[in-house]
Amino acid sequence: MTGQETASLKGRPLVKGFYDEPTGSIQYVVADPETGRCAIIDPVLDFDPKSGGTATRSADTLLSFIEEQGYTLEWILDTHPHADHFSAAGYLHDKTGVPTGIGEKVTEVQTLWKGIYNLPDSFPADGSQWSRLFADGDRFKLGKLDAEVMFTPGHTLASVAYRIGDAAFIHDTIFMPDSGTARADFPGGSAKALWRSIQRIMSLPDETRLFTGHDYRPGGRDALWESTVAQQRAENEHLVKARSEEEFVALRQARDRTLPMPKLILHSLQVNIRGGRLPEPEANGRRYLKIPLDALEAPWDD
Repeated sequence: MTGQETASLKGRPLVKGFYDEPTGSIQYVVADPETGRCAIIDPVLDFDPKSGGTATRSADTLLSFIEEQGYTLEWILDTHPHADHFSAAGYLHDKTGVPTGIGEKVTEVQTLWKGIYNLPDSFPADGSQWSRLFADGDRFKLGKLDAEVMFTPGHTLASVAYRIGDAAFIHDTIFMPDSGTARADFPGGSAKALWRSIQRIMSLPDETRLFTGHDYRPGGRDALWESTVAQQRAENEHLVKARSEEEFVALRQARDRTLPMPKLILHSLQVNIRGGRLPEPEANGRRYLKIPLDALEAPWDD
C-alpha cells in the first residue's frame, strides 16, 4: 500500500480521549473547531462484575467536558457492539436526545447473539435500537467537517471506522504499534477479514491520525491511543512481521489461541446489541443479565 490510495477529508477536528482503566478502553469527544459541534465515540457505561453495579460516571464525564468546552453534541457513535464493556450510547441518547449511530451490519451481530442468548421473538434484531445505521461509504457532517464511514470487519461482523477530517477512529483493528492488532476469534470474527480491513486503513493518507479504541499498556507504560498511518506501517509489530494475508492470518490465529475470552463478553453483548441499554426490569423491578453456559470455548477445551 502506498498510503495515498484514499482521498483526504478536509479539516482537522479537535480530539480528546478519555481512558477507562478497568477495561483499557478509550472514549472520544471529537469536535469541529469552527462550529463547536461534536460527537462522542464509543462511550462506556460503568459496570462492576463483582457486585453487578452499574453507573454513568464515565458518560457523565464526557457530557461535563462538552459543557465546559461550550460544544454542542451532534452524534453519539459506536464503532461496533463491544465485547469488553457496556456501551453508554443508550443512556446518552435518552439523556440528551442526540441521535446514535453504528454500522448497518449490527443486525447480523444481533441475530447471532440473539441465538446465543435465546432471546425471545419480541427482541428486534433489526438495528432499531439506534437512530441511524451506517453503510460502507456513507457520509455525514460534524459541524462543517466531512465524515465518512468505513466498513472494517474482522474483529466483529459489524465493525466500522469513522473518518472525520484528518482523523480516523479505528477501534478494534490496529492498536498502538507495540501492541499489534486486534483479535479476530469472537463469534463472527475473521482474521482474513481483519487483514483486508487493516489494508483499507493503511491506504489512507500517511499523515492521517489514527485513534484506537483500546490500550493495554504493555510493559506498564502510560496509556496511548494516537498514531499515524505512516507510523503504523513502519512500526506496528504485527504488520512488520506479517507482510501478506497468509502470514497475517497465521500470526493472528496463533496469537488468538493463547488469549482468554474477555471477562465481560457474555455480560456486555446482551447490553450492547440493545444499543447500550440494560435488559428490561422484571416483575420485582430489578434487571437481570443472562449468562449462557457452554456457549463459548472454555480454557480447557483443546
